[in-house]
Amino acid sequence: MEKTEGAKFWLQILTDLRNRGVEDILIACVDGLKGFPETIVSVFPKAQVQPCIVPMVRNSLKWVSYKQKKELMIDLKAIYKSPSEEIAKKSLDDFSTKWDSQYPMISKSWRNNWESVIPFLAYPPN
Repeated sequence: MEKTEGAKFWLQILTDLRNRGVEDILIACVDGLKGFPETIVSVFPKAQVQPCIVPMVRNSLKWVSYKQKKELMIDLKAIYKSPSEEIAKKSLDDFSTKWDSQYPMISKSWRNNWESVIPFLAYPPN
């Protein structure tokens, strides 16, 4: 991404899309570009903004020992690949039970960011 591709740049792009006939978007998955979620909603007020899950997963794995990463990753996937919010919450509770003694900051981070993690769970898996 070029240095000029900030929220103002994307405001122009989104406005152009709207002017060319795009009436609305259901969901937008965004990275950490500051101001981008607000920019999307300013042009498409009904859009749900979903932060990209990849940085959260990477951050969760940052402090995990190499030997445990594969197993822990399987348990994390059970959360964000759940077919519903209810099942995702249960998977997070199971994750906490299993891993909080070693890595309490992981489930705490997921709980603190839960409202930004779950929007896509409102849609069917396919």
